[in-house]
Amino acid sequence: MSIKKNKLKIACIQTRSQPDINKNLEKIERLINSAIKKGAKLIATPENSNIMHPNKNALLKACSNEDNDNFLSRIKSIAKNNSVWILLGSIIVKHSKNKLMNRSYLINNKGLVSAEYNKIHMFDVNLSSKEIYNESKLYKKGSSLITTKTPWAVVGLSICYDLRFPIMYRKLAQAGSKIIFIPSAFTKTTGKDHWLTLVKARAIENGCFIIAPAQFGRHYKGRETFGNSVIVSPWGKILRNKKNGEGIIMAELDLNEVERARNSIPSLRVNNKF
Repeated sequence: MSIKKNKLKIACIQTRSQPDINKNLEKIERLINSAIKKGAKLIATPENSNIMHPNKNALLKACSNEDNDNFLSRIKSIAKNNSVWILLGSIIVKHSKNKLMNRSYLINNKGLVSAEYNKIHMFDVNLSSKEIYNESKLYKKGSSLITTKTPWAVVGLSICYDLRFPIMYRKLAQAGSKIIFIPSAFTKTTGKDHWLTLVKARAIENGCFIIAPAQFGRHYKGRETFGNSVIVSPWGKILRNKKNGEGIIMAELDLNEVERARNSIPSLRVNNKF
């Protein structure tokens, strides 16, 4: 079947990862297969698809090197066997003895990695005396912006906290991205006030589709995420939104909307230096 290059049926998966990688894999596989049966040609999963764990040493022990990662291998097989593209929003892979990487993989319909992105902005924040995050202690941050071609459009990759750095999205858009992914595990504390506002802003500012699959619910004591997986149009319209629970949202993207939005408000062409 030929691909309609100006149309893309896309799915976002919302899940609740826990400390057991195998159980998380079973759930993700089931949700991906459900999206495939509904006709999705590109399926996106959230940040931390393989694991969320409160203990640093246990996390280091549980995660694998990229070359030996069963979670990644299984998702590649699904993509190949069903001739679909999968954005594995992020999995945690081992970088060294004491450091991990939060890495996103775009897997093509042949089961090969088309692009990978290492999260650049570490979530080092102090939300309250009981809710403190310091990702840079455990994770090695990335250093490169990533865009890549797909049969439908150039896409840009980002992860969660990157969302708060708008210049990153402007650069991804100026590099040709018509779709930008923001797989996330946004905290419930910040999500209720900031998440949808920020996601819509990134879409409007750059005249692009934003695909933001998210984690939802309580993962372990002290860690709860906001959910609200969302697909947003270049004009800032919410096309689909899953507020809570696990499951799938789907939409058919009309890629012509990108040019219409950018021609109506040509802000990407302005490159003032202050």
